Amino acid sequence: MASWMSFRRLPIATGFRPMAVSLDSGGSGRGRARWKPKAEINVTPFVDVMLVLLIVFMITAPLLTVGVPVNLPETEARSLPAGEEPLTVTIDASGVIYLQETEVQITELVPRLRAIAGTGFDARIYIRADDGAAYGDVARVMANINAAGFSNLGLVTDPIEQ
Repeated sequence: MASWMSFRRLPIATGFRPMAVSLDSGGSGRGRARWKPKAEINVTPFVDVMLVLLIVFMITAPLLTVGVPVNLPETEARSLPAGEEPLTVTIDASGVIYLQETEVQITELVPRLRAIAGTGFDARIYIRADDGAAYGDVARVMANINAAGFSNLGLVTDPIEQ
């Protein structure tokens, strides 16, 4: 491996310069030229990496929606204000029930909701029912939520695209 002194002895005409270092002449051009190292940060690779990371995050950010994938019905209602994450019960098209992201049976729903109510969780519950879910399944889930002591229910829908 070459030492720094060997880099100093290489003439500029060879075209070899160590990365991130340039050599400036120190003087007016008379007499023996003195070379001083001038350290510089090579910004081009840094910018390249940052742009690649930006593109990766821009592509993956919309894919990070948390929850069970369901096809929500469309309505003209406006969006709810953003705040803390509410308690969500999801019903997919085949009638499977999820509490947050955990699959539960209809018989387990009331005891789990009562246990959550005892922890001081927000009293609001949002129901995300798939557009193809049976009305009877949604009605049974709403009755169980009410039996667990939660009376503040909300139905989550997608806005109609115009």
